[in-house]
Amino acid sequence: MNRTILGVAILLGIGAVANGIFMLVSPANWYFAVPGVTTTGPFNPHFVRDIGLIFVGVGAAFLLGAARPAYRAVAWGAAAVWLSGHALFHFWEVAVGICGASALLRDFPAVTLPALLAVAITIHARSHREPVR
Repeated sequence: MNRTILGVAILLGIGAVANGIFMLVSPANWYFAVPGVTTTGPFNPHFVRDIGLIFVGVGAAFLLGAARPAYRAVAWGAAAVWLSGHALFHFWEVAVGICGASALLRDFPAVTLPALLAVAITIHARSHREPVR
């Protein structure tokens, strides 16, 4: 089980860092490459790069937790908070009519699933905490 948890954390970390770097290096290409993004408003390179920095930080938190068991619950928990807020924001957009319900299915693999996985591995990390040395 621990290997699976670590594998999930490492995949989430690499995926978030890669996405963040793509957003930082080529915001226009990211904006037009990700399904649904163009329907959320006009392209804003500053905004895309701001969120890219968040994704790099989220990914770094997953990788830090994978490498340092004593910090796992806190690092993964912080990443889970942001990813969960992001996913809930997507649900809110549907609830208030900004997006159609089909957006939830389209966004599930990149938005909701990472949040659910982050919460799950954080719960596991909290129940298997190691002391900070």
